[in-house]
Amino acid sequence: MTGDGYPTLTPAMREVLTHANGPDFARWTAIAKGVHGCARPVRLIGDALTVHTGTGEVIDRYSTTDEPTGYLLTACGNRRAAVCPACSRIYQADTFHLIRAGLIGGKGVPESVRLHPRLFVTLTAPSFGPVHARRERNGRLLPCRPRRQRPACAHSRPQWCDERHEPGDPLIGQPLCADCFDYDGAVLWNAHVGLLWQRFTIYLRRRLADQAGISRTRLSRELRVSFAKVAEFQARGLVHLHALIRLDGPDGGSELPPGWATLAVLDEAVRRAAAEVRLSVPGGPDDAEPGRTLRWGDQLDTRAVLTTASDDWTADEKVAGYIAKYATKGAEVSGTVHHRIRAAADIERLDVTNHARSMIQACWRLGGIPEHSDLNLRRWAHMLGFRGHFGTRSRRYSTTLGALRGARSAERAENARALRGLPAPGDEQTVKVGRWRYAGSGYTLGQALIAGVDTPEDLAG
Repeated sequence: MTGDGYPTLTPAMREVLTHANGPDFARWTAIAKGVHGCARPVRLIGDALTVHTGTGEVIDRYSTTDEPTGYLLTACGNRRAAVCPACSRIYQADTFHLIRAGLIGGKGVPESVRLHPRLFVTLTAPSFGPVHARRERNGRLLPCRPRRQRPACAHSRPQWCDERHEPGDPLIGQPLCADCFDYDGAVLWNAHVGLLWQRFTIYLRRRLADQAGISRTRLSRELRVSFAKVAEFQARGLVHLHALIRLDGPDGGSELPPGWATLAVLDEAVRRAAAEVRLSVPGGPDDAEPGRTLRWGDQLDTRAVLTTASDDWTADEKVAGYIAKYATKGAEVSGTVHHRIRAAADIERLDVTNHARSMIQACWRLGGIPEHSDLNLRRWAHMLGFRGHFGTRSRRYSTTLGALRGARSAERAENARALRGLPAPGDEQTVKVGRWRYAGSGYTLGQALIAGVDTPEDLAG
C-alpha cells in the first residue's frame, strides 16, 4: 500500500493498464485468444500475400508490422501438461481420437475393426532396488513394505516400511537405501526401452508364427500386428509401456485376421515374447562385469479390450482415454525437471528429489564414457535417460496425428478466410506466399495476466 491508501502496482499490473488503455487492446486480445490458452506461444515476424495465380493480382496482404505488438502469436503445441496445459489438452484429444479410431472405427478405419482380437498390455521395468510405494487392496490402504524379520541392507538401513503412504507422499518412489539402488542399471534400462520394445514386437511375430505352425514369411502374408503405445514414468524414475495390440489381416484394420488368430493366441504370444526378450549392453564404470542383460519386469499385465460398453475399464472407449491421458505426461512424476541440463555444475542446483538427482548424475557419468556415447545420456539426463517418443503407433493402426492437425488447421484457415472476406478456394485459383521468422516465445508477465494463463517468471518473454 502507498501512503495515501492506494495499492502499490506491480510492473505486471502497470503493463496490464497500459495495454487496456491502448487503442489496439481489442486486436491484442484477439491475437491472444487465437492461441486458445497456450501458456507459451511462439512469436513470429513476417508477412503473407494471397495472390491470384492467373493474373498475379495481390488479393490480400498481411504483415506483422501492422499488429499492435509487431508480431503474430501461434500456439507452442507442446504435448506436456506440466509445460502448457492448453496445448496438451488438444494433443490429448487428438491422441484419444487416434486410439479410438483404431478400436471402434472412424477416421478412415471401418467399424468392423471392433471384431479383431485386441489386447491392452502393460510392460513394466524390473526392480533396481526396493522403493517406497503406495499399496491398496480392495480399496484398503496397506503398509508400504511390511517385513516381520525387520531386515537391514548392507548399509545398515531398514529394508521394511510400515507406513501407509497417502497420494502425494514425497516418499513414494524413493529408495529405501540410495546406496543399494542400482542407478546405472536404471538409467541404462530407460535408455534402451525403445529397443526392448522393438525386440518385443519381433519376438511377438515369431511366437504367433510358432503357434500357427507356419513360417514367419507366411505369417506376414496372412497377418499384421498393429499397435499404439504410450510410455508412463513411475515415481521411481523408470518407464512403463502401455500398448494396445490388435491383430489384422495383411492389409491392416480393413481386413479380418485369419481364423486361428484368436485373442487367446495373442495373449499367449505376448506373454512368451515378453519373457524371452533379452538385450545385452555395456555396463557402467563401476560394474564388476563388462556388460549387462536388460529385460522386461516380471509384472506383465494383459487385458482383453471389450467390444461393448461396460463398467470394466478395458472397454474400448476407456482404453482410448487411459492411453491419451498418459500421452501428455512427462517425467515430472519422478521429481525431475522439464528442461535440458547444460553442465554438470547445474545438477546440484536443480529443484529435484534426491532420487532424481542421483539418476541425473548417473546419466552424466555414463554419458562420459565411450561405451555409451551413442545413447546421448547427457542430452537426456533431465528425462532420466529415456530418449524415446512418449507415444507411437504402427503404420496401419489408424489415422495420424498429422492428419488430425491438418484437418483442424484447414478448418481454422477456412474460418479466417470467411472473416476476412477472401474468395473461397473454389471461386478463384489463389496461392498464399509467406515469409516468417522466429522472434521468441512466451508472454510478458502483464500479457500473461490479460491472456489468463499461468506463466512462470523464468518463462516470460
